Amino acid sequence: MNTMIHRINSFLEAGGIVKDLSFLILSAIALLFSFLKIHFLPFDPAWVAILLCGLPIMLEAVVGLIGSFDIKADVLVAIALVASIVIGEIFVAGEVAFIMQLGALLEERTVAKSRAGIEKLIALQPMTARKLNAEVIPVENVQVGDYLRVLPGETVPVDGIITSGATSINQSVLTGESLPEDKNIGDSVSSGSLNQYGTFEMEATRVGADSSIQRMVCLVESADTGKAKITHLADRWATWIVVIALLSAVITYLVTGQIIRSVTILVVFCPCALVLATPTAIVAAIGNASKQGFLVREGDALERLGTVDTVAFDKTGTLTTGNLKVAEVVSITPNLSDGDLYRLVAGAEQHSEHPLGQAIVTSYQKEYGQIPEASYFSMQPGLGIAAEVMGQAVLAGNLNWLKDKSVALMPDMLHMSEEAMQMGYTVIYVAVNGQAVGYLTLSDTVRPESKKLISDIQALGYEPVLLTGDHRGVAERIAKPMGFQEIHSDLLPEDKIAKIEQLQSDGHRVAMIGDGINDAPALKTATIGLAMGNIGSDIAVDASDIVLVEDDLAALPHLLNLSKRMMMTIKRNLAFSLGLNFVAIILAMTGILTPFVGALVHNAGSVVVVINAVILLNWQQKHQTKSQTQTEQNYRIA
Repeated sequence: MNTMIHRINSFLEAGGIVKDLSFLILSAIALLFSFLKIHFLPFDPAWVAILLCGLPIMLEAVVGLIGSFDIKADVLVAIALVASIVIGEIFVAGEVAFIMQLGALLEERTVAKSRAGIEKLIALQPMTARKLNAEVIPVENVQVGDYLRVLPGETVPVDGIITSGATSINQSVLTGESLPEDKNIGDSVSSGSLNQYGTFEMEATRVGADSSIQRMVCLVESADTGKAKITHLADRWATWIVVIALLSAVITYLVTGQIIRSVTILVVFCPCALVLATPTAIVAAIGNASKQGFLVREGDALERLGTVDTVAFDKTGTLTTGNLKVAEVVSITPNLSDGDLYRLVAGAEQHSEHPLGQAIVTSYQKEYGQIPEASYFSMQPGLGIAAEVMGQAVLAGNLNWLKDKSVALMPDMLHMSEEAMQMGYTVIYVAVNGQAVGYLTLSDTVRPESKKLISDIQALGYEPVLLTGDHRGVAERIAKPMGFQEIHSDLLPEDKIAKIEQLQSDGHRVAMIGDGINDAPALKTATIGLAMGNIGSDIAVDASDIVLVEDDLAALPHLLNLSKRMMMTIKRNLAFSLGLNFVAIILAMTGILTPFVGALVHNAGSVVVVINAVILLNWQQKHQTKSQTQTEQNYRIA
């Protein structure tokens, strides 16, 4: 028996009968010919619809009943189909089968299943590692305690400790931090992070499944998403629908002795409108969302979004641009203006490979244009640079760099720079001709629309939560002026999952918005995941349910309201279709409705449901104005 059920399932899946648009088109044409009495075949053309659309329904009903006694809406439909055929109402049977499969197609068209995100994440894992003798070996052969060498531009193969050299590591894969982190002897490095410059040697401490990037893969694969598909209402109530329909049909036959009335009851009781109520509203809402720049990748994503009460945000690349900029230039000597200091440092950094140096150069060029040439340049990984610009010897880097060069730092300068670091800025200290002259601060920049966005979603009753891998000072400097009350910083991917699971265990339903690879597990874990699609990682996109194609959060309040509006539409459609069914049953019992008229009545209900759903296509918030959808200009936290 199990073998037979397996073969039937394989037949259905392999043929794709219930999902094939061409079969629906052929069925529609056949039903039209049948209705117009154009019988060019030796049998009623409606049989084409019965075979193409009805046969899969009957097979699925049989499989469900035999396999696990699973009573769904298709059981009642199958009974109605058989009963209609038995009494010779071939058109009615074909028309019912067509409507049911149309609903199934609409629902299926909204669903996107993909493992591409996990596959891309796996592809990030280094395939090889370099031993100290220059031998390149498969990364799976690396053992704890092995010594490896990592060259500039290479990905760290396993977790370990630096034993020689210094470098700057981009850890955004794991933490999402916008700033690279300088690493020296004794510092730890994680697999999957990028060595931006500088060769270093390391001792392997965690390999294979214990490495950071492998744990990330496991988190994405095993995240308890809590995203079980919302059961179709017609299926949820299928047992009661089938029992009521059969009892009504049997009682009517026993009382009246007219089998045609019983068949009419089964026909009008077919949950066509129920089946169409949800998918048509979803398809229309998805069309509306696409106009606002949202790509809905999961069929029930908007249903889940309509239930959330908490919106969790990543910071870097989501609320901020992810691009470093010079926030402040401070000269502590009257002989050198802030502008002159900026120009000297930009000239000195123009040949730097360090991301901070490149950010200084880019910021200066955007603001002032041409940069003076440097006649001499050298760089010490993990410390800073030395250059000669406009006849001046310039040093720029961290405190250790200036101390190594015997540059004395003024207490006032140290005090001011420490305050800046506590607020989350990155500080570059500068000396000219052996004398400390000031410093530059760098920071990520807030998206223009972010502050208003947080205010708008709070006004709608949602609680915003910040989940970021950045340090506490950075997180608070960015998030507090926006209105965040709940801020969680220094989070690894598994920490973000833990925070979301904690919120969900407290009864909240959480929407997570992120853009980086490190956000993928959290996007999977949340009630619903939304990814920034333009600059964000493909892996984050593949782990999400909804993608912001235009990389703009300004329309998020509209999407949140749209999801609630869609749920209201679905509930209205369901209430209408149920009410119509029960009225039709009474009319069928009294003999007022024939099977043919009954089919038309419940089809009319389906049309009403579809029209009500289509209204969602162009729905807009009544209070929404053009000015409200425009982003704030030049908002930046200095």
